[in-house]
Amino acid sequence: MEKEDARKQSNEVLHERRKQVIRLHQKGTKPMAIVKLTGLSWSGVNVAKNLYKQGGWAALKPRTRGRKADYGRKLTREQEKRIQQLICEKRPEQLKMEFALWTRVAVRQLIELQFDVRLGVRTVGDYLHRWGFTPQKPIKKAYEQCDKAVKQWLDEDYPAIAKKAKREGAEIHWCDETAVMNTDVRGRSYAPRGQTPTTRAVWGKREKFSMISAVTNQGRCHWMMIEGSFNSDRLIEFVGYLIKDNKYKVYLILDNLRVHHSKPVKEWLEEHKSQIEAHYLPSYGPELNPTKD
Repeated sequence: MEKEDARKQSNEVLHERRKQVIRLHQKGTKPMAIVKLTGLSWSGVNVAKNLYKQGGWAALKPRTRGRKADYGRKLTREQEKRIQQLICEKRPEQLKMEFALWTRVAVRQLIELQFDVRLGVRTVGDYLHRWGFTPQKPIKKAYEQCDKAVKQWLDEDYPAIAKKAKREGAEIHWCDETAVMNTDVRGRSYAPRGQTPTTRAVWGKREKFSMISAVTNQGRCHWMMIEGSFNSDRLIEFVGYLIKDNKYKVYLILDNLRVHHSKPVKEWLEEHKSQIEAHYLPSYGPELNPTKD
């Protein structure tokens, strides 16, 4: 049998070869014959015999090769768990850090603040990858949102709306306004793989360029650019175009922006109730509207 380098064998194969060496040795087989029969080198055979002599059959099992799991790491396992917990449960601003998202730089600063350990950005990225964290686009969630109300709307209110629309032969349109704003936060935040991170909306003075749009469940979209401020007149103008362009009655789903509940809008909807019917999302639940995407 051709000699093999024991270092290139799997631990399972090497274990069996060592046991074979001992069985042959116990039968009185000459050392060189054992070398030929097992394929191990002379030193490999001697290693097996010495291990057996020192600790019996159990000593023949090879030790795990390579570096230990924590070799070369500056953070202990307890420290790693603490950082993971903070990323999952807190946002940077809650920890009085000047970041909106958990970027590698933000995580590096968090580690330094918590444990006075300074790491390179690339090293922080290696830690995050090892933990199963990936950079993801976060969803926005308002501070005041009531999760119970959102669940009720999804489980009860919307199914009732969809059922009624089907019965009346109406078409559901999800309507919303969007804008390019100076308060917008763009980027990705690290979080466990499969768990999209959430940011909290904090509104201040905004400068924006607006657009209003409506999309059906089938993906058909209507939109209109808005010059100046968005108000009741602009909304009425848009929904007027919307019902003219549809042969079916429109079930319009809106959020709770003040303009959507304004007196002029309500009066206009009442005058055109045979063509359009408005329904509203739960308070502070804008992410339920697919137009947001």
